[in-house]
Amino acid sequence: MTADAEGHAAAPWVTLATGRPAPPDRAVSLRRVVLQVVAAGAGVLVLVGLLGVVVVRRIAEREAVNDAAQQTDLLARSVIMPALEDALTTGDAAARARFGAVVHARRLDEQFVRIKIWSPGGTILYSDEPAIVGTTYRLDDGARAVLSAPATVAEVSDLSRPENAYERGRGRLLEVYRPVWTPSGRPLLFETYSRYAVVTSRTGDLWRGFGGIVISSLLLFMVLLLPLLWALLDRLRRAQAQRELLLRHAVDASADERRRIAADLHDGVVQELVASSLVIAAAADRTGGEAARLREAATAVRAAVAGLRTLLVDIYPPTLHAAGLSAALADLAAAVRARGAAVTVTVDAATADGLPEESQRLVYRVARETLRNTVRHAAATQVEVALAGVPGGVWLEVTDAGAGFDPQAVLRAPRPGHLGLRLLADLADEHGAALAVASAPGLGARWRLEVAAG
Repeated sequence: MTADAEGHAAAPWVTLATGRPAPPDRAVSLRRVVLQVVAAGAGVLVLVGLLGVVVVRRIAEREAVNDAAQQTDLLARSVIMPALEDALTTGDAAARARFGAVVHARRLDEQFVRIKIWSPGGTILYSDEPAIVGTTYRLDDGARAVLSAPATVAEVSDLSRPENAYERGRGRLLEVYRPVWTPSGRPLLFETYSRYAVVTSRTGDLWRGFGGIVISSLLLFMVLLLPLLWALLDRLRRAQAQRELLLRHAVDASADERRRIAADLHDGVVQELVASSLVIAAAADRTGGEAARLREAATAVRAAVAGLRTLLVDIYPPTLHAAGLSAALADLAAAVRARGAAVTVTVDAATADGLPEESQRLVYRVARETLRNTVRHAAATQVEVALAGVPGGVWLEVTDAGAGFDPQAVLRAPRPGHLGLRLLADLADEHGAALAVASAPGLGARWRLEVAAG
């Protein structure tokens, strides 16, 4: 609990509206939509590019490996096997020299990083690197497999193996090996090493083809999409403008209908009741024993007229439009006084009437609803209405010394007849105003509305 200005116990404030309404729907901007489409297209291009690099690189490596395997296979059939001699298998230097001359004549030593001829036991019988000729290493499982089941195998070379010591420092290499046979049918292993640059070159070729097609297709799609977006946005703008126009017409029609109903009641039923009251009062003055009953009837008719006039003020407050907010608040107070409550009104007329028309309607509606709650639910005999200017706007306070209520409980589970609390909060939020209430059972109620100026 807090304390009011006089030191009495007071209920804590409960905020119903913060004054920060949800942002209104923005008009559709063609430029913003086009920029979003372009940004989305650019994002798709980047994503496709990244995925394309990975996919194209794998495809290029596979195709380069296949190309190297086919080239080595063709070379083995057309050049290597016709140049082989059985004497090469015994380490004959002359046979090795004659084989090397064929390799050099075909410029195979320039085409490949390394060429090797292996025996099934793992001895290097020929290489364009003389330092490893005659050395023996253990053949790996793949090499032994192709000797027993002839095939051509291509793979990225493992340069960490000891037999590849002289191939290190040249970057990644493609290694291709397959069996070859001497004239007598003795099997040997033919092995070539190629630079991995062929993969990079192949990747570039594939990427240029793939990227050109994808990028041109996406750009063409965006170009074809823009006219469609233009047409859709134009229709959306027209529909939005039509909706706003219909909303304005609906608001105007509602105001016109309230004005018509108020005019009909004022010029019809109210005038007839006033005339009836005068007739009954005149008859009471001329009648003897029935004068008391006639006076009671006249009093009831005048009460009905007062009630109808209060209803007219609720339906359509003419003073709000004709005389301003301060006069309209005075009329509301008079209607509450007619129901037996003492109402004190303190209004800064210059501040009230200087508010924009929309803000005046908001203040009036909040004041009307809070006073109506005071009369209906609080059974208050004393009510204070105050409106004053504050830095940046105005505030309205309506205070009563009635029964009070628990705002949190009403918000959680509205009771019949108490829906106005949520409606007031929604109304304030809609207009960007702050609304709070301080109330508790037995402590009355204090409402505060803060409206920004301008």
